[in-house]
Amino acid sequence: MEFSTIEVTHSGTRGAITLNRPDKLNPLGTVMLTELVRAARLLDAQADVKVVVVSGRGRSFSAGADLATFSGDGGPATSAGAAREAADAGRLMAEAIEGLRAVTVVRLQGHCVGGALVLAAACDLRVASTDARFSIPEVDLGIPLAWGGIPRLLREFGPAVTKELVMTCRPFGAHEAQAAGFLNRVVPAGELDESVETLVRELEGKSPLTLAATKRHVNAVTEGMVGTSRAWNDADSLVTALRDPESRDVARAYLARFRGNDA
Repeated sequence: MEFSTIEVTHSGTRGAITLNRPDKLNPLGTVMLTELVRAARLLDAQADVKVVVVSGRGRSFSAGADLATFSGDGGPATSAGAAREAADAGRLMAEAIEGLRAVTVVRLQGHCVGGALVLAAACDLRVASTDARFSIPEVDLGIPLAWGGIPRLLREFGPAVTKELVMTCRPFGAHEAQAAGFLNRVVPAGELDESVETLVRELEGKSPLTLAATKRHVNAVTEGMVGTSRAWNDADSLVTALRDPESRDVARAYLARFRGNDA
C-alpha cells in the first residue's frame, strides 16, 4: 500500500504512522486524512502489532489544516455532497485511529493545532516535549471545531476547560495540557524519543489480549459517558459555516492578522 503524505511501517509487535510533510508542518489535508484511515486499516490487519506510534516528521507534529482551506477564495464545492464528504474526512480519520486494536502512542513536539489536537486526542497515550504548543483556532477561522473534536476534548479536558480553549482559541503549553489530564508525560525535547521508546517497550512486554481488553473497556465506558459517535453530523455544521458570510468575514480578518504577524 503506497502513501504520499505519511509513512507507515510495521515490524513484529510495533507499528508506526509518521506524518511526512515537514516542509508544510504536516498539514492535515484531505489526502492525508484519507491516508490515515487507510494506514489504520493496514495496521489493524497485522495481528502481531501491539503498539502503534503516531508522530510528525520535522519541527512540529502538525500545524493542522491548511489555512488556505478557510480563506474563502477556493469557490464553492461542485456539489453539497462533495463538500460534506470533504468536511467529514477528519471525523472518519479520528474514528479510524481511535478504533485501532493496538495501543496508540502519539509523540508531540512543536505545534499541535486544531485538527492535529483531535488526532492526538484519538490516540490512547500522549507524550510531549516541553516545547509543544497547542491551540484550537477554529472559532477564529469562523468554523466550529468538527471531526468529533468536541466530545474527544470534553472527554480529556472536561466541559469548562473545553469551552474555554475552543471559544477563546488561546494557545497553551505542554505543562498546562498535562495538568488538565491531556498528556501522560512531558519531557525535555532531547529526551522525547527516549521517553516514547521506554513507554512502547513497557507496552510491548504485556499480553496483547489484556492490552486490547483494557483499551476496549476504557473506550466503552467513556463512549457511554461522552458519545463520540454523536459527532456524525459535525460535517454539516462545518459546511454551513464555510458558506456563512459573517463566519467568512471573521475568517478573513483572522487570516489577515495571522499573515501580518508572520510578516
